[in-house]
Amino acid sequence: MKPVNKNYPWAWIPTLYFAEGIPYVMVMIIAEMMYKRLGLSNTDAALYTSWLYLPWVIKPLWSPLVDLFRTKRWWIVVMQFFAGAGLAGVAFTIEASNAVQWTLAFFWLVAFSSATHDIAADGFYMLSLNTYQQSLFVGIRSTFYRVANIAGQGLTLMIAGSLETYYRHVPRAWHVTMLGVAVVFLIFACYHLFILPRPKEDRATMDLKQEGGENRSRWAYFRVILQDFFKTFATFFQKPGVWLAIAFMLLYRLPEALLTKISPLFLVDPMSQGGLGLSTAQIGFASGTLGLIGLTIGGILGGVMTTRGGLKRWLWPMVWSITLPDLVYVYLSMVQPDSMFVVCSCIFVEQFGYGFGFTAYMLYMLYFAQGKSETSHYAICTAFMAMSMMIPGMFAGMLQEAVGYVNFFILVMICCLATVFVARLVKIDPSFGVKKRG
Repeated sequence: MKPVNKNYPWAWIPTLYFAEGIPYVMVMIIAEMMYKRLGLSNTDAALYTSWLYLPWVIKPLWSPLVDLFRTKRWWIVVMQFFAGAGLAGVAFTIEASNAVQWTLAFFWLVAFSSATHDIAADGFYMLSLNTYQQSLFVGIRSTFYRVANIAGQGLTLMIAGSLETYYRHVPRAWHVTMLGVAVVFLIFACYHLFILPRPKEDRATMDLKQEGGENRSRWAYFRVILQDFFKTFATFFQKPGVWLAIAFMLLYRLPEALLTKISPLFLVDPMSQGGLGLSTAQIGFASGTLGLIGLTIGGILGGVMTTRGGLKRWLWPMVWSITLPDLVYVYLSMVQPDSMFVVCSCIFVEQFGYGFGFTAYMLYMLYFAQGKSETSHYAICTAFMAMSMMIPGMFAGMLQEAVGYVNFFILVMICCLATVFVARLVKIDPSFGVKKRG
């Protein structure tokens, strides 16, 4: 039998992007639910976990280091081991007397490792595949990243919920859950240590320069890269309409940034406190599984529709799609239904709308980043994207506890005016996003 070819993309692309999605879900979704189940207030749970967005906000600042030192393959494997170690650290400190401080420290390790892994994985993808393969597997990588979201959020919460019932001890249940995730992730790291290809093009920038006859010191190369880095930032802020674009990137998702931080807490809080009183396992099924399926379908449909008319034509349908379905949480908080069918249907509708409407946001970043230094400018756009979720999320818990769930979700609907406002101001080429004929 012919041995497995390490250059065979099917051997590593699905697992690489599955592994890329897991730490992000652990930090952004699971951490908040874990802290809520450990007894933290909505204010503290939302604030602490919103700060964990910071590595994705500032990752363009250290991306030159990934290019300068070592190979992309080296960064991928090392960051996966660091992330796995961080998840294990969460598991082993969750039952400590100062569990919040220790687990947050390990979540920070996971967050920085994950953000660095994103930089290396995307670069490695381009270096290891030719242009045809890159186009062929772009859907595969996205699919397995989404699968990681469903497994990491839905499956993890359902397992944690079942263990809460079994142990009747929340910290012990989450200890076992996080330890299981860490073990699985470290298995992926070991697999990639052996299976990832070693393309000749995957070389540190410093090594390539030295082989080309430029015998500079390591720090001299670093200074050159820093100069290029600051030049890239300067050209980004010199682009026409940059401040309006930044306003769009920061405000388009404002309602969803508030909603995302509070909706899981609303689902788990008892009805006497204005919530729905769902178990951890029920949330894993409703939000982490059905909700993510709705999100995925909405995103796929959004991508298909924009090829049939372009971003400009579909901008307003997407604006209404990302805003109006938030009304389901106003309904849920007012009625507090005890039917899982009703709750799941509402979450599916809201997430489908978000997935469809979020397409406009992603395409606009691609549109604005066009031109010289397109890749670097898009990376800066993604930093603003992370910031748009981090800053509102930091205050969401405090706001909700001050006004209650019903009034909070009404305020979310009022914030939809910000989405409408920035969408009204941006200018988009009508031909952008339209599938070209011939």
